[in-house]
Amino acid sequence: MLKKVFFALFVVAIAACGSKPRVNLESEPGALQPTAQHAVIAKDVVGLFESVSYKKVPFGDSISSIIFNNLIEAMDQGKNYLMQSDIDGFEQYRNTLSKDFRDGDLSAAYHIFNVYMKRYLERLEYALAAVDADHDFSIDETYVYNREKDGWFASEAEADDQWRRRVKYDLLNLRLSGNGDDDSTATKQKETLVSRYKNLISMAKKTDNNEAFQIIMSALTDAIDPHTSYFNPYFAQRFNEEMANTFEGIGARLTMENEVVKVAEVIVGGPVYKEKALSIDDRIIGVSQGKDGKFEDIIGWKLDHAVSKIKGPKGTVVRLKVIPAGEDLTAEPKIVSLTREKIVIEEESAKREIKEVIGEDGKTYRVGIISLPKFYIDFEAYRKNDPNYKSTTRDVRLLLDSLSQENVDAVVMDLRFNGGGSLQESIELTGLFIDKGPVVQVRDTRNRVEVNRDQDESVAWDGPLGVIINRFSASASEIFAAAIQDYGRGIVLGSQSYGKGTVQSAIDMSRVISPTDRLLLKAKADNKEGLPVGAPQFGQINITLAKFYRITGSSTQHKGVEPDIVFPSLYSAEKYGESSEPSALPWDQINATDFVPLADLNNVVTQLAQKHQSRMEASPAYKFLLEDIDVMQQRESEYSVTLQEDKLKKEREENRLKSKNRTDALKKMQVNLPLGGVATTSNIDEGLDFIQEESLSVVADYVALLKK
Repeated sequence: MLKKVFFALFVVAIAACGSKPRVNLESEPGALQPTAQHAVIAKDVVGLFESVSYKKVPFGDSISSIIFNNLIEAMDQGKNYLMQSDIDGFEQYRNTLSKDFRDGDLSAAYHIFNVYMKRYLERLEYALAAVDADHDFSIDETYVYNREKDGWFASEAEADDQWRRRVKYDLLNLRLSGNGDDDSTATKQKETLVSRYKNLISMAKKTDNNEAFQIIMSALTDAIDPHTSYFNPYFAQRFNEEMANTFEGIGARLTMENEVVKVAEVIVGGPVYKEKALSIDDRIIGVSQGKDGKFEDIIGWKLDHAVSKIKGPKGTVVRLKVIPAGEDLTAEPKIVSLTREKIVIEEESAKREIKEVIGEDGKTYRVGIISLPKFYIDFEAYRKNDPNYKSTTRDVRLLLDSLSQENVDAVVMDLRFNGGGSLQESIELTGLFIDKGPVVQVRDTRNRVEVNRDQDESVAWDGPLGVIINRFSASASEIFAAAIQDYGRGIVLGSQSYGKGTVQSAIDMSRVISPTDRLLLKAKADNKEGLPVGAPQFGQINITLAKFYRITGSSTQHKGVEPDIVFPSLYSAEKYGESSEPSALPWDQINATDFVPLADLNNVVTQLAQKHQSRMEASPAYKFLLEDIDVMQQRESEYSVTLQEDKLKKEREENRLKSKNRTDALKKMQVNLPLGGVATTSNIDEGLDFIQEESLSVVADYVALLKK
């Protein structure tokens, strides 16, 4: 699981840069160096922190130390590359980084990054050489795969021994997936591992100063606020496309294999799909802009750079040199000409289905389920008054209309793993279920409180409503769930939400950079080649400018939303969620706003909870869920694995049989649980989703109670 979840009301990272470098990076062979643009951006970002950010933090020694720790952790959290001597050498910068950033001096931060990259390549080169060494899989030794709590390598010998075990573990995994006793198989396994390490080395050598800058900036922003971020032009464009659920291009997802861009997926409805121009595993080796443009060879390019050439504004033409799947790279490429279009990412849009559920009265009820992965809106199309702009509320309204026409008895909004998105959309979506009224309060940096209201008197669905959340429902999801709960408009089910109660605004850095600095950058003319078409030239900062509060006055910060009907959670608040973030803002409370609850559901919730608990006590699937939680906690406490082949094989066989028996039992019940069975938490479309299924039973009980 990722260390932190990247959530949108808008998510973020930052850094700073300066004038007289204290470290002579030019004396380091092959060292990455900050550009003049990096210096200006970093300095101006720090200025934003000190002038407009919601969280005012003095840039003294304490924040400098946090930035220092963040940078080391971002590069080598597992302590697999850097030496203790490296860390000792870096200590001289611990209390000066914040001043360096304010002054625009990134030399110390880049020096730290360069040393890390040197060690990273050294370790991989050692691993590559160690593949052909003799490895005895009969001796009883272990590989520590999680060294976070260990010390840094004290010597080269200690680092070598750790990586010898890493190589042995990788080989052992390959042996256990095949017949390691066969010489030809063993040779193939070594070849596989050699190819893997060579690919990692090749990718590492392509690391450029922009990527280093992104990591350095994130170390700064994470010290201030977990949801303030600086995005370089590539990441900014990607973020904005994800927010819009649209992008402009050819309609294909691309990946990199052996330094060649490969088609991984064709998006239905896009130019590639319509023209049948490309197939899965086709390789793109050249790109030309327009009908007569010169072809650029993109073999060996970084994927982001290659993709930026292939994507572009709708209506424009791009030509591709393509080696069809299955043909050798030396084959004659075919030329494909495509006109770019706006592509809608349908798999991340709201979706609906209808299920029949038996209520506590024995009757069958039809429940409409709307699954919403995020709160999206195409801001650019919205600002241009495009009547067909893409948004969450517009999509959900259409789905609710169709569910009403099919006479469903209740609607459930499934917001599990919905990390948030547009604040505007969370307010407007709430308005589909309530008459006009306040939805959320927002307090800015001057402590001014604004009440954001739904102004539309129309209601798209006035029947029974349920909302499912989990630990990774955040931000806009929490605004929606909290408003539904506070109004008594519906039943909230699941587990405690993430607890992100802050609001970010996206700022194009070109709006911040001074005319003097613009002239400087124009004279230097760096960082302009190969930028994504339409991306902000200087990147974008998403900065925390406010906190939001429920209409009751309570913040969701840290606390999140507590469901009415609570399910046990796989994910602990100590490790996942806002309360696990050291730099997160605290919980607090303001005055409630004037609102009129639609119902008092306390008595109903008590009855539903009793019926829910009775079902759970008799449910084998529920017992499996509790087992999953125990397994998750056990896995989180493990940090090493045996390298003795017979012992590891026995452990895995026992786990396999246990998992098979469990899967067979779940299949008989047609149940899907997170850590096994039919599917996983990231793929809840296969099999019966137990959390959702029990939530539907609760909602059916709710409908039956309302009918009484």
